[in-house]
Formats: sequence, C-alpha cells, structure tokens
Amino acid sequence: MPRTNFQDLLDAGVHFGHLKRKWNPKMAPYIFMEKNGIHIIDLHKTVVKIDEAANVMKQLAKAGRKILFVATKKQAKDIVAESAKSVNMPYVTERWPGGMLTNFPTIRKAVKKMNTIDKMIADGTFETLAKRERLQVTRQRAKLEKNLGSIADLNRLPAALFVVDVQKEVNAVKEASRLGIPVIAMVDTCCDPTPIDYVIPANDDAAKSISLILELLRQAIEEGLEERKLEKDKEVTVETSEEDRPASGKRIRTRRPKSDDENQAAVVTTPEEVESEEENKPE
Repeated sequence: MPRTNFQDLLDAGVHFGHLKRKWNPKMAPYIFMEKNGIHIIDLHKTVVKIDEAANVMKQLAKAGRKILFVATKKQAKDIVAESAKSVNMPYVTERWPGGMLTNFPTIRKAVKKMNTIDKMIADGTFETLAKRERLQVTRQRAKLEKNLGSIADLNRLPAALFVVDVQKEVNAVKEASRLGIPVIAMVDTCCDPTPIDYVIPANDDAAKSISLILELLRQAIEEGLEERKLEKDKEVTVETSEEDRPASGKRIRTRRPKSDDENQAAVVTTPEEVESEEENKPE
C-alpha cells in the first residue's frame, strides 16, 4: 500500500513546478503537462518515488545507519530540523561547510574542539581564563554550535543524504557523489536529476509540499528504528533463555536413596581388615 495518495499530494501543492522557460529537459519524464506557462509534475510518479525513497530510508535506519538531512533554504530549514531531531538523525540547515564529507576528519576535529570547550566550562577551567580569552572562547563555541552542533553525534560518514533543492545544495550533492554516498532528494522541474540516486519529483519551494514529504520519510525511519529495537529485544530474550539452560544437553539424573543393607554392603574394607578376617576363619 502506498504511503500517500494522489489527493494528499495535490492538496499540498506538490505538483506545481517552475515556469516553462526555466525547466530542465532532463526532468521531462516526470512532467505531466504545462498549464499557464507552468510545468505540472506527474504525481503518480511522485507517489512511486516517495515509496521507493521511504523504503531505502527504513532499511538504513533498521541497520543502524545515519542519514544526513540537508536544507539551507529559509522555508525548509525549520521543517527539516524538526523532522531530523525527532528520529535522532544529523542535519545541516545553516551554511554547508566546504569539505563536510570529503574532508570529514577536519570537521570531526572542529566538533572535538567544541566538546573540549564544554569540558572547560564544566570543570571550571573556563573561569580561570582572562576576560578577553573567555569572550573569544564563547564566540568560538557559539559559531561551532551554529554550524556543527547538529552533526555532533555523526562519528563517521553518513550512509545517505536527503536534500531539499539540489540546485541550492549543489556542493553537498557533489561531495556525496564523489564518495559514492547515495543521495535522496526532492527535485523540482528546474533541476538536473542525473546525479541523484533516488529522485522525488516535487515542488521544493512550498512549505506544505516539503512538510508532507518529510513527514512520510520520517515515519519510514521511525518504522525502521522500531523494527531494529524489536530485533534487539528478541535477541536479548533468546540469550537470556539460553543462559538459564543446563551447561550440557544431558538430562540430570537423580539417585534414589539406598537402604541400610545396601549402605552396609557399600562399606569399603581396608587390606588389614581383610587379612584379620582370613586369620579368624575356621580351618
């Protein structure tokens, strides 16, 4: 069953493309018609592409991988940030730092610098600095938080990128393509879909359109995370039940108590006692 339907996409204005004179001919397979000089996106294909992208995101989340959300345009920033936070995924909604992916170790050093400043504040070292130094460190911390705070938990390269407006985030798409990281993106009629691995033909300017598609993808990630949690719980249950079993697979046999006669017969005699008994025997 599709995650959305034609009417929901229509109500959100997902079908509105750009002016005909601004179109990219490579988007022709996803265009339904032209009306009043504006291209109309084929929503039937959008439904299929949303399902395809959602399934990919679900499987990545189920495998415990991270998906980096990228959207620096004004109408998409808050929507993307809220959606990514709700499923504990990293996101970039400010300026894309050059070399974010291709020079990832340097970005990690900047994040570690931010963590070091936090430790200084926590252990009181910050208070021992001069007033001017404290001001410089505070400003540095605020700048790092603004640009890199949302990716502080990203310890390795993401498994995929989700992008809103591939024209605006062209640098992010180029870096991902260079490293072979799959890109999932909302692609409007004025954009080139060639470098995108999972194209979602949609209006990437309207807040309603962005919000609807982000909600559908967020739900898919939540499903993947839930399935991952259930599998882990199941593994823990199996391990616990195996620990409760006996070490060997053999049955534990219990002995019946012996009678007094049997206990006496079971008494072990020493060699000396045997010799004395033989001497006392009648000839």
